[in-house]
Amino acid sequence: MDKYTPTGVSVNKSAKKIFINWKDGHSSVYPFGGLRKSCPCVFCQGGHEAMGKDIDPIVFLTDTSERLDIANIKQSGNYAIQIFWNDGHNTGIYRWEYLRKGCPVEAGILPPEKDGN
Repeated sequence: MDKYTPTGVSVNKSAKKIFINWKDGHSSVYPFGGLRKSCPCVFCQGGHEAMGKDIDPIVFLTDTSERLDIANIKQSGNYAIQIFWNDGHNTGIYRWEYLRKGCPVEAGILPPEKDGN
């Protein structure tokens, strides 16, 4: 489905945000703090019984620590990205559908922005 198909992903480390452009024309903005807080791994979600929940877009209002950064980001198949945080955490696989359903721009929580790159 076009809504869950990205056409571009960029990381702006100075702004501490990830920008995703989608095939349907929508552009999403994800501050690092909200992404780290909403990590979908079993450890961060509190166990297997808590897995599979959508991101609450309100989490993207979470302040980003000055020290929080992304060390690396890799595509995982055609369905997700894996974020390697500078705190050593890297087990979260962020599915495209998970990210789009939690888009803070689409929810009206954050305004649309350009990536600045």
